[in-house]
Amino acid sequence: MAERRIGIIVNGATGRMGYRQHLVRSLLAIQEQGGVELADGDRLVPDLLLVGRNEEKLAAVAARHGLTNWTTDVDEALADDDYEVYFDALVTNLRVANLKKAIAAGKAIYTEKPTAETFEDALELAKLAKQHGTVNGVVHDKLYLPGLLKLRRLIDSGFFGEILSVRGEFGYWVYEGDWQTAQRPSWNYRSEDGGGIVADMFPHWNYVIEELFGRIEDVYAQTATHIGQRWDEKGQEYTATADDAAYGVFRLEGGTVVQMNSSWDVRVHRDELVEFQVDGTKGSAVVGLHGARVQPREATPKPVWNPDVKDSHNYYEDWIEVPDNAGPDGFDNGFKVQWEDFLRHYIEGREYPFDFLSGARGVRLAEAGLTSSAEGRRIALDPLTEV
Repeated sequence: MAERRIGIIVNGATGRMGYRQHLVRSLLAIQEQGGVELADGDRLVPDLLLVGRNEEKLAAVAARHGLTNWTTDVDEALADDDYEVYFDALVTNLRVANLKKAIAAGKAIYTEKPTAETFEDALELAKLAKQHGTVNGVVHDKLYLPGLLKLRRLIDSGFFGEILSVRGEFGYWVYEGDWQTAQRPSWNYRSEDGGGIVADMFPHWNYVIEELFGRIEDVYAQTATHIGQRWDEKGQEYTATADDAAYGVFRLEGGTVVQMNSSWDVRVHRDELVEFQVDGTKGSAVVGLHGARVQPREATPKPVWNPDVKDSHNYYEDWIEVPDNAGPDGFDNGFKVQWEDFLRHYIEGREYPFDFLSGARGVRLAEAGLTSSAEGRRIALDPLTEV
């Protein structure tokens, strides 16, 4: 077994997602475990080059983790042939220009989503990557989390029979920022800065839905800016111009209907911040990012509607917890597992399924959701499997 180095440029290493999820919990964790094991038994160990706009913050992050390679010049990083993979965790409105540079530099690319602010730009990236033969992947982290892995297992086993519908609830209360600090950055609430819950979450729902349940044929959505005034990181009041809640209905090829509520103005009354209820002819499941419970057809109670009498039945007790069945070490961090998956595909020369085109479909769904809300109509989505 040999140890093999792979050079990775991490652009946006000081940002919330770039630092916490990708640098610390993924790439450094991969280093600490001795690399990614490949099919031939070799181990692939990341060598990191950090990139950021703030020199002071970047130097502090590098020093904290004993890293010596960093720069504020992305062009300098892309010109370094020792680093063959480019990762992008920048804010969305800076992403397209940097991804184009990485394509031109001949790098393999792995990037956060959404890949662009507009479907036109996202599709152009997919076309450019194909023209240049660029190996590319987009973060689809939810698919690698325990709850959705359990859901995938249930679907593959035939547990549901015919899947009839999916109902999803996502969100939590984000403080306005006046008397308690907001948990999300202020740009999320300004459309001019690329904010909005549709732009943020619909790309997630697209890959979750199409990977687990089928292709989305059309969408009807209603968006809202429920809270119009917020306070930014400096305590300054500003007007929220982006949507902070969205209520969507997606019809899938084959007839399944998906309803998805997304809101930063909702107080949580569920086990996890996101939950999906999947109902099928043979059984149902309630799935979060980690937990999953099922109710098979044979164990389904027979409720009788009578609003005049209090119902004493405890419906929660009718559900069965799905075991992890994930081996002695349990489930690993979803972001880290996807990094390992992408790197294996790249090094072993296999096509990666969650690519720029998949990312473009997510951006398209977000655009269609906003158009649907603005025009009050259902928006059809044609198949998009090649460029």
